[in-house]
Amino acid sequence: MALVGKQEADVEIKAPAGKFFNILRSEIHHIPNISHGKTETIKDKVEIDDENKSVTFSAIEGDLFKSYKSYKATVKITTTAEGALAKVTVDYEKQNEDVPAPDKYLDFVLNILKDVDAHIIKP
Repeated sequence: MALVGKQEADVEIKAPAGKFFNILRSEIHHIPNISHGKTETIKDKVEIDDENKSVTFSAIEGDLFKSYKSYKATVKITTTAEGALAKVTVDYEKQNEDVPAPDKYLDFVLNILKDVDAHIIKP
């Protein structure tokens, strides 16, 4: 079994791509309030790519390092006819072969993205 892995998932976004990306880019400090206090004890480094409308979160500290040597999640926002699409790519390395894929952390990211979308489109 490989120690290095990749996960990918998409979230359909109803909000305009620009507004959604702006929250990730400039108002990320509001996300705990937007997603009703959902948190994990993860400290990360954030890299923003304005040209490609993507944000990369590289974990540098936190509980996930009990199981993973590295964890990086990239969220790329693209415009669609209905709104936008958030493509999430997670690259990780497990501490050992007994560690499962980081599904709960991927689900955490997907749920936050859904919460941000709901926040933007609420009346």
